[in-house]
Amino acid sequence: MTELNRPARLNRAVLALAGLLLLAVGGYAIAANRGGIGWIDADGALVPGTGAPPDWVLLVIVLCAVALGVLCLRWLLAQVFRLPRAVEWELSHGNSAGATLLASSVAADAIAADIERYSEVREVSAVLSGPGSAPDLHLIVTAEPGADLTALRRRIFGEAVPRLRQALEVEIIPVSMELRFAEKPARTR
Repeated sequence: MTELNRPARLNRAVLALAGLLLLAVGGYAIAANRGGIGWIDADGALVPGTGAPPDWVLLVIVLCAVALGVLCLRWLLAQVFRLPRAVEWELSHGNSAGATLLASSVAADAIAADIERYSEVREVSAVLSGPGSAPDLHLIVTAEPGADLTALRRRIFGEAVPRLRQALEVEIIPVSMELRFAEKPARTR
């Protein structure tokens, strides 16, 4: 099965690169200010003129920096917590003596394997989240080039999802699904 969130990996890499670049520039500026870089005069003026800017200019700069920092932090947190996590369900009936624990990843792997058996599907990633009595299914289905996505969607909702509902003994399973085409034709199996 494929990893569920390829764009998040790229976003994290870009954030890490931007963070390293900002750390390097900040370290360079601190070293220059403290006289650690020989060809830069630490006591020299940064800009021509000796007057300090008005206080409101400094306040606007600080507010913009804080707003930019908060937005960057929000973006980073969105990348980290993008996909729901697998949970563990306790399956029991009201008057039963015991209970069965089921990891939602087991049921997700089962429906992914079920859908992967379709001839027009190359690979499937599935995540089941939420409580066992009302789970949410998240699917990423990579179809063979030229596959009929409408027919594939109908087949998934008509065959695989009802089997999962029956296995989990729930009436409704909300499904979010991303359908993709594979980039290259598959090798013969």
